[in-house]
Amino acid sequence: MASYVVRFGAMRFLGLFSGPDNSRFARGDKVILCTERGLEVGQILREADEAIRSQLASAPQGQILRIMTAEDANELRRIHAHEQEELEICQRYVDQLGLQMKLVDVEHIFGGERIIVYYLADARVDFRELVRQLAAEFKTRIEMRQIGVRDEAKLLADYGDCGCPVCCNTHLAVMPPVSMKMAKVQKSTLDPTKISGRCGRLKCCLRYEYPIYDEILQQLPTIGSQVSTPSGPGRVIGVEILPRRVLVETDDGVQRHFTPEEITVLVESRTPEAPEELLPE
Repeated sequence: MASYVVRFGAMRFLGLFSGPDNSRFARGDKVILCTERGLEVGQILREADEAIRSQLASAPQGQILRIMTAEDANELRRIHAHEQEELEICQRYVDQLGLQMKLVDVEHIFGGERIIVYYLADARVDFRELVRQLAAEFKTRIEMRQIGVRDEAKLLADYGDCGCPVCCNTHLAVMPPVSMKMAKVQKSTLDPTKISGRCGRLKCCLRYEYPIYDEILQQLPTIGSQVSTPSGPGRVIGVEILPRRVLVETDDGVQRHFTPEEITVLVESRTPEAPEELLPE
């Protein structure tokens, strides 16, 4: 029995799902799944080989019931059309109860088994009465899910500053940690308005090229190091990471560029002249 990597749910979960006997699916196929949450709509990403199954061993699992039919597509459109109304009803009950929470989105599971309410809150919220009232209103199970601002962008954002769909709502399965150090190493502007994404936090894409920057940086002498060059002894006053060059001021006061192979480090500087901000966002 073949298994497939499938993306499903408003939070775009990745899961391993087994297909029916003698059925084959292609990338992009819309399918009806049986998950631990109920009947859901998913999209086939690829067939899972042994390596993929190992990597996704802890991912959600379930069964692919069938390819999505025209009737299923109509039902899905009907559900989506009512989700905004359901969100407004939820907001009305939140206001009536005076709860300190911000509703973000409502996800109505395709099979009707439950409605998931996504919200932001600064502190713990006692929503037991809210759940009772919503369950009576919608006649189904209510699940409250507290999320962060990155997850809010994953649910609501569309396009980033680059003009492409936001990464969190397309290919990212896990939100990577991002720090100011990554922006500084890549010599990005430190203007918060330019390195912040739709969520208001540091852009996820700052992490994509960081490993190669860090790898090259480890091969270059730190600023302040005393070095020997073909032009005489000097001191490193700057580094250019991608070109793999260092700027050295020699003892005669002249500044020149050298590759790491052209210089010999005499005294390595242990304390960078410009301290890096290592605190995560």
